[in-house]
Amino acid sequence: MAATQKIVLNPSRDIPFNKLVLSQSNVRRVKAGVSIEALAESIARRSLLQSLSVRPVLDAEGNETGTFEVPAGGRRFRALELLVRQKRLAKTAPIPCIVKTDGLAEEDSLAENTDREALHPLDQFRAFQTLRTKARARRRSPPRSASLPRWCASGSSSPPPARCCSTPMPRGR
Repeated sequence: MAATQKIVLNPSRDIPFNKLVLSQSNVRRVKAGVSIEALAESIARRSLLQSLSVRPVLDAEGNETGTFEVPAGGRRFRALELLVRQKRLAKTAPIPCIVKTDGLAEEDSLAENTDREALHPLDQFRAFQTLRTKARARRRSPPRSASLPRWCASGSSSPPPARCCSTPMPRGR
């Protein structure tokens, strides 16, 4: 029986923001979903919840320049960039990064954008309900979130009946 080869994960390290540049290999070109401004506010409130995937930038001779490109995590990069421009984050702030040197940058970018799965509406509903309950127990206002449903933010204890966790059903068959 052959021994199973163990997976070796890429190293992580903190890299100063001013040593990061957005990669042209990032496959996301169309703006969709949460705005960069909303993501920046989320990062300011909660910190960065997911590292950036980076690759060393090489000079003509193939030597590392000390700069890193960001092929996966471009929206997070842009949100951090906005925080730096607003002077809410130092341009030399350490940013948690996963450093990759093998494979293709485009493959990393594509995988990051396609391998994730959206949260099921019922799981999202339960999570918001838990947050409301915990906030009430602490006698604080409900947690703020860019994706907090209007009914939850308004203080209602339940969503409107017709819209609760509904997923459009296929018609005809």
